[in-house]
Amino acid sequence: MSEGLRYAYAVVRDTGTPEAALDALTALEGVRGVAGEPVRAVRHLGLAVLAGAVPAEDFDEGPLRRRLEDMAWLEDMARAHQRVVDTAGAESCVIPVRLATVCQGEEGLRRMLATGRERFASELDRLEGRVEWGVKAYAAPPPPQEPPAGAANGPDSPGASDSPGAPGASGASGAVSGRDYLRRRKAQRQAAERRWGDTEEEARLVHHTLSGLAERARLHPPQDPRLSGVSDRNVLNAAYLVRREDSAAFAERVGELAGRTPELRVKLTGPWAPYSFTDPHQTGDAGADR
Repeated sequence: MSEGLRYAYAVVRDTGTPEAALDALTALEGVRGVAGEPVRAVRHLGLAVLAGAVPAEDFDEGPLRRRLEDMAWLEDMARAHQRVVDTAGAESCVIPVRLATVCQGEEGLRRMLATGRERFASELDRLEGRVEWGVKAYAAPPPPQEPPAGAANGPDSPGASDSPGAPGASGASGAVSGRDYLRRRKAQRQAAERRWGDTEEEARLVHHTLSGLAERARLHPPQDPRLSGVSDRNVLNAAYLVRREDSAAFAERVGELAGRTPELRVKLTGPWAPYSFTDPHQTGDAGADR
């Protein structure tokens, strides 16, 4: 069965073993792709692309373009794509293919491998035995503070009154307590700004330390809290390329750094296939033909 549309997930080495013995396919036993399809390998020129048959009503060029505007559908597809790539890459080196790369039949997949052969082989050599770890750091907002002394007499406090005998009324003592209230508020704002600065500096130190333990590091833009669902300020969003045998030591070091500063919450994710260290804009372009 070679005709129809094929959705590409990742490129691996063709070790020359029977398809059933490929490490990546062995790991994918029972794992389904973006359309609920089984994943198989298509081999060519010493490489193999992990791919699955997908229906034209969803993945042909026009329907796919419309589908990609449906955020719920896109999220489900992205999760399925990542599940295949990460499962295949758990024990072997894989080069992730760009999300929504669809080829016309197995011949289209072979064309993708032929066009990108040198780059795929180079990246497999470079990334062999490496995995990606993700580290995010969040600066929690400062805890609520007790109203400063004299706040009840501040100009905007609920207890303020314009009557001559009331606390906070205009006059010498009222003016003094009002100035004191504003000074305290200013001091609180300055303390909060210093706290943000301290956590950002601490995040830079975390990144510097972890970069020294990794072969490569990449900083990503801070996460949008509307998309991540995390309200705390994201002060570090980074990926690190680490040798598999060094992963335990890397994770241990992240744990040590996480406990060093209570104001900074550090989160470790992975290990993943090396998404951040391949070029998704090139991987798959050549084969995404119709």
